[in-house]
Amino acid sequence: MSAIPSKTMAALWMAGWLSLMLVMAVAGRETTRELNVFQIMEVRSIIGFTLLLPIIYSAGGFKAVATKRLRQHLARNGVHYFAQLGWFYALTLIGIGQVVAIEFTMPIWTAVLAATFLSERMTIWKIAAIVLGIVGVVMIVRPATGEINPGQLIALGAAIGFSVSMILAKSLTRTESALSILFWMIVVQAVVGLLPTLAVWIWPSPHLWGWLFVIGVCGTFSHYCLASALRYADATIVVPMDFLRVPLTAAAGWLLYSERLDTWTVLGAALILCGNLLNLKPTPAVPARAQ
Repeated sequence: MSAIPSKTMAALWMAGWLSLMLVMAVAGRETTRELNVFQIMEVRSIIGFTLLLPIIYSAGGFKAVATKRLRQHLARNGVHYFAQLGWFYALTLIGIGQVVAIEFTMPIWTAVLAATFLSERMTIWKIAAIVLGIVGVVMIVRPATGEINPGQLIALGAAIGFSVSMILAKSLTRTESALSILFWMIVVQAVVGLLPTLAVWIWPSPHLWGWLFVIGVCGTFSHYCLASALRYADATIVVPMDFLRVPLTAAAGWLLYSERLDTWTVLGAALILCGNLLNLKPTPAVPARAQ
């Protein structure tokens, strides 16, 4: 169910993704202080399913999310579930700014996979956006020489998982609606996480229920925004737009948790922004051949 290609529409949908993911990072940091990540993921899926029901009903009922590509949904959401699990767990080990920054090794894997399996064309502007984004991330993280924090390795593994999930989601957008992709994500992840959640369940306090509801809302509708963005542009265009989440999250970490925000972070953010502007540069039309 591909839409007419539009970088502007893709950018607007990605703005929604960025905003919701930023809020979810803060909510995730708060909930992981007391709750197991399996429980957080399961409650998120249940809340998301509840929020999605009115939308499914208004779209014509469950026939609107029927699919002939169940195996692809299972593969995509199985990978995404464990990547998201690692992402939440990494929040308990390192700062939110660093978790998100390490996550942005993802475009390297995404670009390679998209070119290999989706036959997406790598233009000079896409390559420049990825290079500038990665350099900006390195400037923000500035990995120290010495022992490696396990949280960094977990965040890196999550990034690789997210890149596989992104490619599978892009493939699904060719035949599936954003609503269908989101519905199957919630259902598959709820089933996968049910037994581990029952094993570690503790009853959340009213305060934590508030944060869990925020995670449910943001986790559900952020992916609707992402799936919609992928309908309007290639994965190699959409993913570099997501680089802006790095400086935004770094700023949130500084404001809320006194995490590092210095000149290097500002310079890294500037490179990321330049990469996004280059990536949005219109592709020159190919002149028609003379008859």
